[in-house]
Amino acid sequence: MMTSSSDELLRRGVEPAVVIEHLRVVRGKRPAIHDLSVQIARGSITGLLGPSGCGKTTLMRSIVGTQIINEGSVSVLGHPAGSAPLRRRVGYMPQAPTIYDDLRIVDNVRYFGSLYGMDSTSADEAITAVGLDDHRTALCSNLSGGQRTRVSLACALVAAPDLLVLDEPTVGLDPVLRVDLWQQFHQLARRGTTLLVSSHVMDEADHCGDLLLMRDGHLLAHTTPRNLREDTGCQSLEEAFLSVIRHTTAAAAS
Repeated sequence: MMTSSSDELLRRGVEPAVVIEHLRVVRGKRPAIHDLSVQIARGSITGLLGPSGCGKTTLMRSIVGTQIINEGSVSVLGHPAGSAPLRRRVGYMPQAPTIYDDLRIVDNVRYFGSLYGMDSTSADEAITAVGLDDHRTALCSNLSGGQRTRVSLACALVAAPDLLVLDEPTVGLDPVLRVDLWQQFHQLARRGTTLLVSSHVMDEADHCGDLLLMRDGHLLAHTTPRNLREDTGCQSLEEAFLSVIRHTTAAAAS
């Protein structure tokens, strides 16, 4: 498997944020994840990339502790995934916005903050972090798709988590808003937050320090954008991903 920047961090003694060993998940009698093992270093932005239906969401749900696993183990920040000590330390933003349309932005974020024992100041800081100060009293039913995404992100940020798991946060957003969100993700990483961000858009891979490439429930590679280009000889990350798929398919066939 291709080497990644996480490998270097782990060699320098940086404790991993996530340790997954021989994970196997079956959903609807079909294997969704096949014997997957990986470590994610703290303070990194790791992109989880692959086509729709490849197992990205199932893997993320396993990390946040909402997915029943059939075999293997998932450890997050030194604890079993989903255990009580992690409730304020892991933020999760699913694909569909998890907000209440009949509440204002500030009420939504304060509500989620209260579930973690956070005060209104934490909610105000989360709203500021996603750039919605000017809309804080707007009803969520009146928001655009991009604004709803930002509110969901604020709800995930309100407890200042050590690990932030974001499931396709930029899908359907305009290019300007996508760039703005990635700038926010980099700011969080510089402050020490570990981010796992899924996408099926390969050009977003350049925003990540590490890449996990998935297909059909298998982890094809744990690499970096630079190493992926060098190892495949492709400048386009989409072409590089396709090259990895072709090589793994050929190896399996032989």
